[in-house]
Amino acid sequence: MARMTDPATGRELDLVLFGATGFTGGLTADYLAAHAPEGLRWAIAGRNQARLEAVRDRLGVDVEMLVADSSDHAALADIAQRTRVMISAVGPYLQHGEPLVAACAEAGTDYVDLTGEPEFVDLMWLAHHQTAARTGARLVHACGFDSVPHDLGAYFTVRRLPVDQQITLRGVVRTAGTFSGGTFHSALNQFSRARQLREAMAARRRSEVRPAGRRSRAVAGKPGRDPVLGYWLLPLPTIDPIIVARSGAALPWYGPDFRYSHYAGTKTLRYAAGGAASVGALTAASQVKPLREFLLGRVPQGEGPSEKRREQAWFTVDFVGEADGTRLHTRVSGGDPGYTETAKMLAESALCLAFDANPPSAGQVTPAQAMGDNLLARLQAAGICFEVVED
Repeated sequence: MARMTDPATGRELDLVLFGATGFTGGLTADYLAAHAPEGLRWAIAGRNQARLEAVRDRLGVDVEMLVADSSDHAALADIAQRTRVMISAVGPYLQHGEPLVAACAEAGTDYVDLTGEPEFVDLMWLAHHQTAARTGARLVHACGFDSVPHDLGAYFTVRRLPVDQQITLRGVVRTAGTFSGGTFHSALNQFSRARQLREAMAARRRSEVRPAGRRSRAVAGKPGRDPVLGYWLLPLPTIDPIIVARSGAALPWYGPDFRYSHYAGTKTLRYAAGGAASVGALTAASQVKPLREFLLGRVPQGEGPSEKRREQAWFTVDFVGEADGTRLHTRVSGGDPGYTETAKMLAESALCLAFDANPPSAGQVTPAQAMGDNLLARLQAAGICFEVVED
């Protein structure tokens, strides 16, 4: 079927899903096929024609197929120029992600991914933020479980707190689910690159303009028992607090001095201690190349749990915010975090950029900064719960 160019945008496609043949990419394709608005002009992209055909046949919808390798700069540039929004599901992003970011920044094409790799995000800011700001592209990383529930949950909370006071916020994550092989590979590779991560963060800090008269920080928390929630807390070294703090720096509702801390929550001290030991063991193992490669080989990418197992999984993120004597407890909750809900968040983020009247922004921006209330409404309509909890 021939595709017509939209005269309003000069683009023939509304969005392209790159990496549709992977496990999470495939779930994202399934979600789009089932929930996209009527008349959506979209395509699936990847490097293997036969696997793309299998995805298309499974979907049973009119979707174009685009064959390109994630390292083929010319092909990626062509695809980026044809679409309004690009979804990238081709991690680990440090290894495979930059060419697609570069193509979108240059073409003025909005971009979303599901990376949880802080080094990759900082390197993309250093290399492509200025180009995207010039062309009008919105580069929105971390649009899966990293970091949409945390970023939009913090946004949901601070909008209900005094805007002119110091705000202290903590987020506490609890899950029962399996994280993807891609997430495991990204995390282990990032653990092995602590020096490079610090260097990229420092380089960005030297170049990035801070908000005038305001502060927004991710503050490392301490283990202990939460007096409000009753959980034992384990500080989480993820990208989530970084994304939340960047939203705080970009948006005025986070007040003059915003501080955010991020934890995993467990019901018993024994589980908290076990979690800390596991993170420490993985971090240590990541420093030894043969051991790291052995672990990576044990958890293949592109595979995931059965639908039955995903249906049994869940997540919650509790937020406790304090400002000027006011304390507020909110919660974000949903189903399987690593796959089903991640695919939903990624797809809804792309649709939000494509069709909603979002606040003006360009360059590398956070989900809350780029989409705010519109994405919040989409997620709620899609079944992810945002609520105020009465303690």
